Amino acid sequence: MAVTIFTVVTAEMLPVGLLTPMGAALGISEGTAGLSLTVTGLVAAVSAPVLPLLLGKLDRRTVLVALMIVLAAASLLAAWSPNFGVLVVARILTGIAMGGVWLLTVGLAPRLVPPESAGPATALIFSGIGIASVLGIPAGTYVGELVGWRWAFASIGLLSVVLAVALALLLPRLPASAPVRLADVAAALELRQVRVGLLLVALLVTAHFSAYTYVRPMLEHFAGIGPALIGTLLLAYGVAGVTGNFVAGSVKSYRRMLGLIAALVASSVLALPLLGTSVPGALVLLLIWGFGYGGVSVTTQAWTLAAAPRAPEPASALLVGVFNAAIALGALTGGRIVDHGGPAAVSWLTGLLALTALAVLLSQRPKNPRL
Repeated sequence: MAVTIFTVVTAEMLPVGLLTPMGAALGISEGTAGLSLTVTGLVAAVSAPVLPLLLGKLDRRTVLVALMIVLAAASLLAAWSPNFGVLVVARILTGIAMGGVWLLTVGLAPRLVPPESAGPATALIFSGIGIASVLGIPAGTYVGELVGWRWAFASIGLLSVVLAVALALLLPRLPASAPVRLADVAAALELRQVRVGLLLVALLVTAHFSAYTYVRPMLEHFAGIGPALIGTLLLAYGVAGVTGNFVAGSVKSYRRMLGLIAALVASSVLALPLLGTSVPGALVLLLIWGFGYGGVSVTTQAWTLAAAPRAPEPASALLVGVFNAAIALGALTGGRIVDHGGPAAVSWLTGLLALTALAVLLSQRPKNPRL
C-alpha cells in the first residue's frame, strides 16, 4: 500500500521537474505547463471527499484496482499527448485516481495487520505520501533527462499496471465499512482543531507548491544551473525530505513540528534569491527546504486523526481535499507570478504564507497535548 500511494502522489507531482521540456515540446510557457499540476490537484480535491459518498458498499480492493488502472491509462495518455488539451484530459484522470487512492489507503492499515501493528503500518503508508512528495519528483526528473519527459510518464503508467495486478492478487477482500455520509463530513468540519489543521495545510502546502512547482526555472534563473545538475540537486532535496518525514513521525508535539516546518520553509525559500546564486548555496537551501517540508504529510495526517479520533475517514476526506486544492492553488498562483513577476517574486509569496502558518500555530493553545 505504501508503494501504491507513493506511485499516485508521484504521478500527481511529476510535472514539477519536467516543466521546461514539457513546455518546449508542447509550445507553451512554463507557467502554463504548471497548470497540469493545478488541474490534477483540483480534481483530486473534489474526488477525495465525493468518492466515499458515491462508492457505497463496493469492495475497496476492487475500487483500488480500478483506480490504479485509471492511473495507468492517464499516465500513458500523458506520455502520448500531442498537445496541451490532451495532457489536461490525462491530468484530470490522474486527479480522480489520486484523490480516491489517497483517501482509501488512510483507513486500510488497521484492516490489514494485527491491532498492535496498526500504528506502525499506518505510519508506513503515510510515509509513502511524504517520500513521493520529495523523492518521486527527482526520480522523474532523472528519467526525463535520460530518455525524455514522455518516458517519465510512461514509466508511471507501467508501474501502475504492475501495482493493479499486485493489489488484485495480494489484497484480501475489503468490504466497505459503514458508508460515509455528508453529515459525517460536516460533523468533522465542526471540530475546531480539524478546522485549524485544514487552515495550516492550506497555508503550508500552497506556500510550498507556489515555489516548488517552479523550482527548476528558479534554479536556472538564480544560479544558472543546467539540466544535468538540477536532477542531482532535487535528489539531494529528496533525501533531506525523506529524513524530515521520519524525524517528524517521531515527534510527539504536532504543533511544535509544524512550527519548525513553517520556519524552515519560509527561511530557506526567502533566502533562495539572495544566497542560492551558486551551486553550494542552492544545495544548502534545498536541503533545509526539503527537510522541513518532508514532515508536512505525516504531521498533518497525525494532527487530523488526533483532532477527530472518532471520525477518521470523514476528517481524512477533508484533509485530502484541502491538501490537493492547496497544491492546485499553489501551482496556479506560482505560475502566474513566474510568468509576470519572475522567480524571485514567488519566493516572497512562499515566505509570507509559511510565516502566516507559523503565526496561526503560535496563536493556538489546544487542550490536546499532541496538538
